[in-house]
Amino acid sequence: MSEATFTLDGKTIPFREGQTIMQAAMAAAAYIPRLCYHPGLKPHGSCKLCTVKVNGRHTASCTYQAQPGLAVESDTEELNGERRSLLQMLFVEGNHFCPSCEASGNCQLQATAYELKMMTPHYDHFFPDRPVDASHPEYLLDFNRCILCSLCVRASRDVDGKNVFALAERGIKTRLIVNAESGLLADTNFSADDMAAHVCPVGVILRKRTGFSVPIGQRTYDINPISALPQPKAGES
Repeated sequence: MSEATFTLDGKTIPFREGQTIMQAAMAAAAYIPRLCYHPGLKPHGSCKLCTVKVNGRHTASCTYQAQPGLAVESDTEELNGERRSLLQMLFVEGNHFCPSCEASGNCQLQATAYELKMMTPHYDHFFPDRPVDASHPEYLLDFNRCILCSLCVRASRDVDGKNVFALAERGIKTRLIVNAESGLLADTNFSADDMAAHVCPVGVILRKRTGFSVPIGQRTYDINPISALPQPKAGES
């Protein structure tokens, strides 16, 4: 029996039954931009950065099931232009000042912006005033950088079984919170062994006393663009 395949930007991508377009693409080392997707967590489809065209129609590649003969487009100027607009909005609605950020060079938002050649934030900055939680002995939370990807929420709930994080309110008021009566990370059972401690794609969840231990210029995305790196497997950060 021949292997089931679809095409992604003209490249033949094999897949197993039940895989999404994103899963099959990652297994074939084909890069589709993403921020809220992680192979070890159930797809959420919230960031819309992984939107592709399937037989001419827009859909999220992280939730769309692969099928034989699909013609999938991803790396097009139309889709990349839409992705740049989404990135620009993410940059201005939070406080993302890359030159002074501890996560610079290890930040997926920053690396994706480089990959898609985002040259300017374009929109006016919101400059939100969000709290910084330094209560935990090992970790710092800087909510100013949160992009609401919900990776930490899903990891803590579905993998760690702790429900340390949650998203509160709706619409433009949506925000990340800590599930403790005090609202402080120190009053939870969060630990360095949690998956939630390692999935943040930006600089919200930071390990204390390790900042800048790897010099800027020698970090993950300083050395290689995000599209050239090996694709993570389920269970990896």
